[in-house]
Amino acid sequence: MSDVRNWFNSLPIFTRYWLLLTGVFTLLGRFGILSPLLLRLQYDRFVHNFEIWRAATSVFYYPLNPATGFHFLINCYFLYNYSLRLERGEFDGRPADYFFMLLFNWICCVVAGLLGNFELLMDPMILSVLYVWCQLNKDTIVNFWFGTQFKAMYLPWVLFAFNMIIAGGGMLELVGILVGHLYFFLKFKFPQEFGGRDLLSTPVFLESYFPPQRGGIRGFGTAPTQRVPQTQPGRNVFGGHNWGQGHVLGQ
Repeated sequence: MSDVRNWFNSLPIFTRYWLLLTGVFTLLGRFGILSPLLLRLQYDRFVHNFEIWRAATSVFYYPLNPATGFHFLINCYFLYNYSLRLERGEFDGRPADYFFMLLFNWICCVVAGLLGNFELLMDPMILSVLYVWCQLNKDTIVNFWFGTQFKAMYLPWVLFAFNMIIAGGGMLELVGILVGHLYFFLKFKFPQEFGGRDLLSTPVFLESYFPPQRGGIRGFGTAPTQRVPQTQPGRNVFGGHNWGQGHVLGQ
């Protein structure tokens, strides 16, 4: 248990609590401690009865049964893997920026859920974060099932096509892709390629709650680059000394 606790505490704050709340609300609904009907996003209840908590619980809750259990585990894997990569990579040292991205994507998912009558928002929320990472690291090679490999920029569309063919769905994944693309376009593409202003600048008051941290390791909007190892003077590439060719004594 101490190893699990250390691993959990080592996670960055937003990935940590997003994963925790997902597990908590899913188990509460699974064992009937909370009614699953109270955790879903329903237009009438949300708008007319002002049950605003549904906007949050619909992101964290996912119904567990033999038919959906594997999909839930896959979602948790993508949540952990790509939220962790973003929070420790492109958003490293910028917790307020990452929180604002999650807030923007969440609001867009809630609006899409109300308009499209989607009661569960776990899929589009995770896909929106995955899409942002894939666009910032579009040339990175990722692995998929059965040993297939391709560039990260294609991963969201592969997931969309896979779910559409296997499960007959795809709409929630498509919403997540559209939300992620909206954030990426307004935050990165519009200012950098079209010379526009940053329409998604993080509000100053968020930085007072989540102040910037030192030690950021990557810049915004660029894919990670591999560092070329440099040898020190007098050392070879294996770390040993360059002793020269040597001479026989007496020559």
